[in-house]
Amino acid sequence: MEIATILAEVAPRFDGYVYPNESGTHPLWGVLIVLYPYITGLVAGAFIMASLVRVFRVKALEPVYRLSLLTALAFLLCATLPLLFHLGHPVRSYQIMITPHLTSPMAIFGFVYAWYLMAVLLLELWFDYRQDFVEWSRTETGLGGFIYRTLTVGVTDVSERAIALDTKLSWIISIVGIPSAFLLHGYVGFIFGSIKANPWWGNAIMPIIFILSAMVSGIALCVFVYMVLSWIRRRSIDMRCLDVMGMFLFYGLVIDATVEALDWVHRSYSAQEGFHVMEYMAQQSLFYTLSIGQVLVGTLLPLLALGTLQVARKHVPDLVRKRMYFTCSVFVLIGVLAMRWNVVMGGQFYSKSLRGVMSYKFQFAGAEGWFLSLILLSLPFVILTVLIKLFLSERLPTEGHVPHRIEDK
Repeated sequence: MEIATILAEVAPRFDGYVYPNESGTHPLWGVLIVLYPYITGLVAGAFIMASLVRVFRVKALEPVYRLSLLTALAFLLCATLPLLFHLGHPVRSYQIMITPHLTSPMAIFGFVYAWYLMAVLLLELWFDYRQDFVEWSRTETGLGGFIYRTLTVGVTDVSERAIALDTKLSWIISIVGIPSAFLLHGYVGFIFGSIKANPWWGNAIMPIIFILSAMVSGIALCVFVYMVLSWIRRRSIDMRCLDVMGMFLFYGLVIDATVEALDWVHRSYSAQEGFHVMEYMAQQSLFYTLSIGQVLVGTLLPLLALGTLQVARKHVPDLVRKRMYFTCSVFVLIGVLAMRWNVVMGGQFYSKSLRGVMSYKFQFAGAEGWFLSLILLSLPFVILTVLIKLFLSERLPTEGHVPHRIEDK
């Protein structure tokens, strides 16, 4: 005991201490790897929102059914871009598909991505839109008519039997798509959770945390897109639909916050090696992104606002509710992005000595700069604008109307 006391006095623990050979070291994963799980999580969450209509028959969410699917598709088309830009030789990415390496989670992502895009999302959209493609191909001319005729792929049968078959197949694909969405984003948490040597990442419930936060962020994205689109088109918002989306956002946020809080309580109680570094980061290097961004802005404030609306919804004017829902959706999106930053970058800030943290310099330009990250984060919204113009345009007579596809049998 005396020797230990003397050593503690002679060599006390210094926060911020790292090995000399770690000085100046730059984390291998930067902001692009932060965007990667963030975008894939938005895809999974938006698809779950659409599945609430198709599979679970939540009638109030019908106005955002197709919008949710198109949102999931727009972000899924961009999900691989952060990884490709991060790679030194992105043109070699095709080798993942022709030379599969089943022990590599990153390589498996290529197959999960292809399955979710081709066999789930695109098929469900095609079966859902097939009747409309046929109708639009007959009424539209020019480039639009050519696109719609191409998308029919020669299947122009719109009889009741054919439509009933489309409905059944789309319902089956939606059921298959729910676990596929969990797999798409859960594997990202698996990658981090399986790294036992890192105290921040090595956690068995990391995939669950990623899935829950993905659902929350996807629902918040649908709320944000629906309200912005309604404002741009100067159309009234379906308050019943908005209230139900807010309800699901609140319940999802409660579950997500509970699981993440349980994780931190367990870490605090067990106080394993390196926990003091996590405490230091939460108070210093990650204070703004963890304590402020993730906990306060992304969790506590939305929980308080959404919880108030659940209790006193009837006494709150529509305009105030709209503003509260919109603000909460933005806060949740910011909070989940901060969570991705804290996990990806926070895990790399650990020193090998477990006695301090590393440093990271945020760049403007370059492959890991925030300018490129903003472009990649904005690209899905550009694609979504094009998809809305093609498939949710106000000039199309069947826009947003899908009762023949979701009615109870």
